[in-house]
Amino acid sequence: MAPVIWGLDLGEMKWSKFKGSNMWNGEWHLRRTKFIIYQLAMITTVVSESLGTDALSDYVQQEDHLSHRGYTELNNDFVGIASYNIFNGIYVATIFGGGFFFDLFWPARAESHSVRVAWKVCGILACLSTCATAIAMTYIVFTGHATIPGHVPADVLAGLPKTKDAPLSTILLWFANNHNEVYGAEATHVRQQQQQEKHDLEAQRGGTAAEGTTPQVNGNTNGAVSQPQVNGNGEPKPEHVPVPAQANGPTQNLAQGGDGTYAGT
Repeated sequence: MAPVIWGLDLGEMKWSKFKGSNMWNGEWHLRRTKFIIYQLAMITTVVSESLGTDALSDYVQQEDHLSHRGYTELNNDFVGIASYNIFNGIYVATIFGGGFFFDLFWPARAESHSVRVAWKVCGILACLSTCATAIAMTYIVFTGHATIPGHVPADVLAGLPKTKDAPLSTILLWFANNHNEVYGAEATHVRQQQQQEKHDLEAQRGGTAAEGTTPQVNGNTNGAVSQPQVNGNGEPKPEHVPVPAQANGPTQNLAQGGDGTYAGT
């Protein structure tokens, strides 16, 4: 039997709780709305935290490189706001991530009045903290810059760890979208294969249609086309069409007249 901590049955922590039929059902008040807003809050702050951490790491590496050679870099304003931005991302993920999992596993949990007030206060603090770090980060990035006091030799500056030339993910996104607008989402080899199959199908259909319009041939096995027979003067010979004899009694006597007609007796 799963233990119960603070009135929460840990046996309710199941992977099946993450199914769409459970996460997005309308059984609980504002369940779907809360899940969407909570996840958006965590994603946006985590993205900001990750980018700030990457830039902060570059500045710290540059400062370490200079300090080992007797120089210093003045970048405390950016290091400070980037560090606070990391704290803000962790705080938002803790509050809204906790609310997400509590509502997912124990939507009918019983909470005291003080706990409910704490949820509200923490949510307000998360909003204020995020606004503060967004304003401070924007101001410092646009107005501040890192400086190195004194004269620094060129060989020391050349050895500074450099930041990335460009965000690779953004460039990849642009190239992918441009390709999709012109050619579609299929890869080049798939698109070429589809074009080849289309060409072969059209050629097959054209060959079938040509075979349906070929002239009739005679009964010879050589497949020659039947030609009309002609006499010595080059004129076509008249075809002999037999005329059925008229029956007169039990027997028929057919006689040909001089004009080529037949008379039966």
